[in-house]
Amino acid sequence: MCIRQNIVLVICMVMTMILIQNLNAQTADTVSVTSGIIRGTAGLQPGIRVFKGIPYAAPPVGDLRWRPPQPVQDWQSIRNADRFGPRCTQSRIFDDMIFRDEMSEDCLYLNVWTPAKTAGERLPVMVWIHGGAFIAGSGSEPRQDGELLACKGAVIVSMNYRLGIFGFFSHPDLTKESEHNASGNYGLMDQIAAIRWVKENIGTFGGDPDNITIFGESAGSHSVCALMASPLAQGLFHRAIGESGALFGHPPASLKEREDAGAEFANSLCATTIGELRRKSADDILAAAPGNYSHHSPIIDGYVLPEAVDSIFKKGRQAHVPLLAGWNGDEGKMSVIFAKERPSITNFTERAQNIFNDKAPFFLKLYPANTDSQTFRSAVDYAGDQFMGYETWKWLETQLTTGKSQVYRYSFNQTPLADPKANIGGVLMEEFGARHAGEIEYVFGAFPLIGISWRDDDKKLSDLIMLYWTNFARTGNPNGPGLPKWPEYGTDDSFQVMHLVGDRSCSASDLNRDRYIFLDENQEWWKTRE
Repeated sequence: MCIRQNIVLVICMVMTMILIQNLNAQTADTVSVTSGIIRGTAGLQPGIRVFKGIPYAAPPVGDLRWRPPQPVQDWQSIRNADRFGPRCTQSRIFDDMIFRDEMSEDCLYLNVWTPAKTAGERLPVMVWIHGGAFIAGSGSEPRQDGELLACKGAVIVSMNYRLGIFGFFSHPDLTKESEHNASGNYGLMDQIAAIRWVKENIGTFGGDPDNITIFGESAGSHSVCALMASPLAQGLFHRAIGESGALFGHPPASLKEREDAGAEFANSLCATTIGELRRKSADDILAAAPGNYSHHSPIIDGYVLPEAVDSIFKKGRQAHVPLLAGWNGDEGKMSVIFAKERPSITNFTERAQNIFNDKAPFFLKLYPANTDSQTFRSAVDYAGDQFMGYETWKWLETQLTTGKSQVYRYSFNQTPLADPKANIGGVLMEEFGARHAGEIEYVFGAFPLIGISWRDDDKKLSDLIMLYWTNFARTGNPNGPGLPKWPEYGTDDSFQVMHLVGDRSCSASDLNRDRYIFLDENQEWWKTRE
């Protein structure tokens, strides 16, 4: 009897040890990357492994402030990758941004969510570039957590990159010390360094380094557009997705313009040399910096961007990769609601005449103002076209004519879920409709992560978008079994657009094409862009 009991006890102990080992393998998985070994954790979803806060470049602090990203120093012991790295130094700009990290100038970290069980699976890879007007944001936001998107069969990566004055500051002395005689696009160089890290390391996470898709929203979409144009990023990625925004239309600032602004900023802090400015604390730099997007965004520096992005595309020198892009139906509604003066038939018509003069009648045919409700809708449409619509359309059109790859266009038309009490300036979130950035939660299936319960049509739409996005990452074509057909853009005269809305998503002809052609041919509106 004792022998039998001992045998049973040994078997139980062995089984317990095996179970513990399996659990440890799931929750403390180790992976070797170029700088050392990291230990991740098990995701909340079965089969997903998560690695957070992986350094892809050296901390850009001290003498490395305002320098291109430098290699990471190797580490010897196993590094835990169980929490997000710090977000890059920034002011509190957008109330809808919720972070799960600390803030630091030492911020060049990325995160990986992988469904792969082995390194040999070679799954498609999707590298997310967050938005925030190049002055705010982080990869730690719950609404862009990659875990649920990874469940669709792709390895998801997000990154932090330098923002604001730390990411896009130019100065004559910085240009002189650069071997490329350039300064200012450090944030873009960070993104390129992160994608290069992905290409070198993602295989060990089960990703395919020869099938990388970059995707982003707002400033992230502008970044995707810039990276398609930059010679430094050529060959690092194979597909591109842009959600609301492109560096088309009004040209970015020149290096000389930003150098002059940088010299003036240094003088305001009584810094006569870059060394003195680098010795200033990050808090002092941030407090003194202008908070305006126009001062801290990509520029034509002659190196990362050798010329204007639209010029590079027009010459066919961009990355010839499949492009999927679009924007939201109510991009401009918030600005109209909070305008100093509510649009009326009278003031909208007067504004059209002041901007377009003798071409105002043509404008008013495209943006009619015959009734109060019609005028409000036209004001929303025009504001959205000024804000994100035209530039994203121009990106698609130019890629269509000079690129050598497929192009797909969408329009996101769903009013996103929101906390019933959530508001901006006293206006409930639902009043903003298919607002700017409203598609992010759908792309990542993130509503459960932000504490909001799904409606049936939201769940269906999110599943649809996630499948479209991951199908596109896998093959360069968003279509798949059981999905509404998404035709290529521009393959016929109807210019088909996929309208993403509830469980009624479908493709349809572009009924607003004449609006964008008019704006393209009459550039006066750039002077009054909101």
